[in-house]
Amino acid sequence: MTARTVFFFGNWTLQPDQEPDAEPITYAMQCAVCEACSAAVEDVTDAQGWTFRHAGSNPSHHTYREVITRPWRAWMAEPPPVGG
Repeated sequence: MTARTVFFFGNWTLQPDQEPDAEPITYAMQCAVCEACSAAVEDVTDAQGWTFRHAGSNPSHHTYREVITRPWRAWMAEPPPVGG
């Protein structure tokens, strides 16, 4: 048996997923000093609160990164002509 790959070419569109069943946007904060990271949560203020607790336990850790996970969806906008 031989494996076979089929490519389907066309014009694709990409946009943030705002469908009712889309995954939620989540936020996390990461310490740029030690790479420790908060949990990914839907409320950005909860993630930001982690930084104050982390900085309180690690007084020399002053820089952080915000990590945002936003769902996107892609679909073929214009299928190629039949036979082409």
